[in-house]
Amino acid sequence: MPLIVSSIALAAGACAAGQQLDTKTPQSQIKPQPQLKTRDRKPAPSADSPSAEPQEEDEETKPNQIYAFNPVRAQSELHTGNFYFKKGNYRAAMRRFQEAGKWNPGYAEAFLRTAEAAEKLKDTLAEREAYGKYLDVSPDAKNAGSVKKKLASLH
Repeated sequence: MPLIVSSIALAAGACAAGQQLDTKTPQSQIKPQPQLKTRDRKPAPSADSPSAEPQEEDEETKPNQIYAFNPVRAQSELHTGNFYFKKGNYRAAMRRFQEAGKWNPGYAEAFLRTAEAAEKLKDTLAEREAYGKYLDVSPDAKNAGSVKKKLASLH
C-alpha cells in the first residue's frame, strides 16, 4: 500500500510542477520546478474611494457600440459624467452625458447635463443640440422656460 501512495504523490507532485511523469525515473532524480514569483503591485483603488478616478477612454480606442435601451447603464454614465464635471474635466463629462443619452434616449437629465458641459466648453453647436433634445424629451419640465431662453440666446 505505501508503494501506491508514494506513486500517486509522485505523480501529483510531478504534474503540479509541470513535469511529465516518467515511471522509469526514480523519485530522487526528479527536480522540483522553481516557483514563479508574482510582482508586487499596488492594489487598484476601489470605486467607492474618493481618490478613485475612472479611466477616461479616447473616442478612437472605444469599440463601436450598438446602443439598446439600458437605463442602468445610462444612470452609470450620468454618474461618471457628474464626477468628471465636478473635477472640471468637461470634455470627459460631456462624452459620458452623451453616452447616457444614447443608452436611454428618453433620459432628459442626460441631455440637460450635456448642454451644461457644452456651455462650459463654449461649444454652442453641441449646447443647442442638447438643449433641443432636452426640450423634445421633457417639454413640460419646471425649467423649460429658462432652457428655451438659453436656446433662443444661442441662435
